[in-house]
Amino acid sequence: MNLATDTLAKVSLENARILVVDDQPINIQVINQILGSSFQLRFAKSGQEALDICLSDPPDLILMDVIMPDLDGLTTCKIIKNTPNISDIPVVFITSLQKAEEENACWQAGGIDYMTKPVNPLPLTNRVNAHLTQKFQADLLKKLAYLDGLTGVYNRRYLDDYLARQTSQAKRTNHAISLLMIDIDYFKQFNDEYGHLVADDQLKLTAYTIKESLHRPTDIVARYGGEEFICVLPDTGAEGAKHVAELILNNIRALEIPHKLSPHKYLTVSVGTATIEAKQNYNIELTALADKNLYKAKHTGRNKAI
Repeated sequence: MNLATDTLAKVSLENARILVVDDQPINIQVINQILGSSFQLRFAKSGQEALDICLSDPPDLILMDVIMPDLDGLTTCKIIKNTPNISDIPVVFITSLQKAEEENACWQAGGIDYMTKPVNPLPLTNRVNAHLTQKFQADLLKKLAYLDGLTGVYNRRYLDDYLARQTSQAKRTNHAISLLMIDIDYFKQFNDEYGHLVADDQLKLTAYTIKESLHRPTDIVARYGGEEFICVLPDTGAEGAKHVAELILNNIRALEIPHKLSPHKYLTVSVGTATIEAKQNYNIELTALADKNLYKAKHTGRNKAI
């Protein structure tokens, strides 16, 4: 069994989060009685409230009524499907509408399923289980596609997408964003001296150490290529980036991985930093600036951050 198949087989719905959207308390109560003991449920009584929840704490599945005041279920679903960060959330319509054109409107709005009221507990439970399983498997496959096969950290593909999204978010909110470019010092010599297998093991250990040096969920590390890594640090100014860079340097030094061909006698890294401060020029190319500073670090002794 390969990694993807093995991972998919282990999908668990235990912590699945479902958002129930209905303006009638009795309908919410019925669904809570059916699903409340098996899943984590949240409730919204309007389309706008549902959108607010999705944007702040996205659920894994939405059970949506169609007829609601102000923002109805169809419009709410269309907004969700056209909002990039939440467009993948599956929406199941649960409604009293039964005409063919009304059901078709639910599919056209972006729903993945349609059930009529009053709901039958067994079909509802089975359909929820099926849709959640499909959603979690899709999420896992997407995650596997975004991971570097050797080190287990994010790959270049994910990095490019994440950096673009976070830079856009920083510009929209007028927040700072920083990037670190990290290169293992004298790694070619290490590889030649100790062999590919040992070098791969130390590459994996270095990646893990960098990842463990990042303490916020929005901070990520990705393998940029070869022995180079990039960290994206949203909402982080130059001082914060320097602090994280020094933490990474110290944590790598603490490993004390022998490297007899290095003047430092141990495996070390060099770090180039780049920052766009809050409300500054968001058109700055962070990767190019970090690469320039990495070049300076590597040509002024290595084992440092600039």
